[in-house]
Amino acid sequence: MEIDPQFVLAEYFAYLFISVAMTIWVARTLYKHGRVFLVDAFAGNEKLADGVNHLLVVGFYLINIGYVSLALSVGSRPGNWPDAVEVLSAKVGMVLLVLGCMHFFNLLLFSGMRKRGLFRTEPPPVLPTEYLVPEPIPQQARVGAP
Repeated sequence: MEIDPQFVLAEYFAYLFISVAMTIWVARTLYKHGRVFLVDAFAGNEKLADGVNHLLVVGFYLINIGYVSLALSVGSRPGNWPDAVEVLSAKVGMVLLVLGCMHFFNLLLFSGMRKRGLFRTEPPPVLPTEYLVPEPIPQQARVGAP
């Protein structure tokens, strides 16, 4: 089957538009709603939370836009409109899976930061009120005993 450049270009432009738009939407959502978790994790230090949040979003953009760019040339080249839609669907599906994985990775990261932040603010554990006296080890059970 002969490959028509118009289908390839149409698929490329549609793929780039959809993938970049989804990446921007997910990144903005993470940035906006992740701030609450980071402020809590950093004990109310909003400046630190905003800085970390910005760095996380930059990393998110770099990874996802890099993946989108690399995946542009992966797969078959469409020869007609149905092929173009199938190729586009497969590529956008992979981008959505990567975005989903990155989203859950960020949630895991936010959750870990929050747990560490809450752990630092908890009171120390209660001191024990009783102690057990260990039994002495018999001579023959000791390491190196004659």
